[in-house]
Amino acid sequence: MYKYTLTVLEKVSFDTTLFVNELKKATERLLPHELQELRLWLNGYVYKHPHLSPARLVLTN
Repeated sequence: MYKYTLTVLEKVSFDTTLFVNELKKATERLLPHELQELRLWLNGYVYKHPHLSPARLVLTN
């Protein structure tokens, strides 16, 4: 499920709203250790794509 989530997030990264919505869905379906991996991935991805920085707020809670 984790790899699928990354694929979806990369495909919708052109739109911040879609990206945030998919990220919220991912927080509901991923396991706790996968969420930790997603946090690490998100930090690197947002660094490369700064327009997605509002998405960081989704995983801070």
